[in-house]
Amino acid sequence: MKAFCPNCERESRLHRVRKSIDLNVRGENIQVEANFLHCEECETDFEDPSEDEDPLEIAYTEYRRRKGMVQPDEIRDFRKKYDLTQKELSELLGFGAVTLSRYENGALQDEAHDRILQLIMQPHNLRTVLSSSPEAINPEKRQKLIEQLEFEEQAKLSIRELLFESFSDYEPDVFSGYKTLDLEKLYLMIKFFCYPNGIFKTKLNKLLFYADFLHFHENAVSISGTRYASLPYGPVPDDYDTLYLLILMDDPTIRKEEILINDFSGEKIFADRPPDLSLFSPSEYRALEKIKILFDSFSSKDIAEFSHKEKGYQETPKSKLIPYTYADDLNV
Repeated sequence: MKAFCPNCERESRLHRVRKSIDLNVRGENIQVEANFLHCEECETDFEDPSEDEDPLEIAYTEYRRRKGMVQPDEIRDFRKKYDLTQKELSELLGFGAVTLSRYENGALQDEAHDRILQLIMQPHNLRTVLSSSPEAINPEKRQKLIEQLEFEEQAKLSIRELLFESFSDYEPDVFSGYKTLDLEKLYLMIKFFCYPNGIFKTKLNKLLFYADFLHFHENAVSISGTRYASLPYGPVPDDYDTLYLLILMDDPTIRKEEILINDFSGEKIFADRPPDLSLFSPSEYRALEKIKILFDSFSSKDIAEFSHKEKGYQETPKSKLIPYTYADDLNV
């Protein structure tokens, strides 16, 4: 096609090209794909004014993903879920509606505002803010919203209670690494391995097993208190399908997707937020980091085959719990 080239400053023959460019976002280099116009006369590329795709917006999205920040669509979905206007939400947040509108439309929020957004998007925090800021929303709507949040909290409490009833009804012993199930630590472990790119469930099962057993080997106690069973594909958390189902219902920042690669279909677990690493003890973090690095390049099939060589797996009858005493025989 022929169009004006700003470099030649005349009408020239142009064609569209797609290439990678590096953008600096708050000191971090981010590479993105973008469309440009290439001038055949002067051999230069320049931005296409008719292009809807904004490279900087793509870079901001990637930056937020890396830092575990709230994305614009998450803010919009949050407002929609609770029927809040921008003005109402900005009143609750404590910063202007214009600022909130910019964030919803792709502007990169500062870290302080992001922390406030993440806090208020937790139902119990939103309910607390509603109670302490009665002037932000009209009384009738405010009361209806508080009732909705109370219902959600009660439903979530029921799921958490079901988790404890189903998976914590045991005394600390050799099958739990001498620890009762610590759900918070288990959630943190899942987020540690699954943020930001996700892990297939088969591999995640093995990573959790190795982290807990390695920590037991080095410290005589597991990280999470999870019990692991011997199944055909290797060691897995006991009744892991039910466990994951309840965890996904309990924590909306952990999710799963069905992934199709060629003829292979599998469930991949994602974490939308990174774990708070300060909640791990130094020994727990070392064990997790060691396992993550060791198996980084392993596929689900690779790690499953590797786990089949473990003495604990080989000597434990199928469907039975694997004693943590086998941690001394780990091949890691």
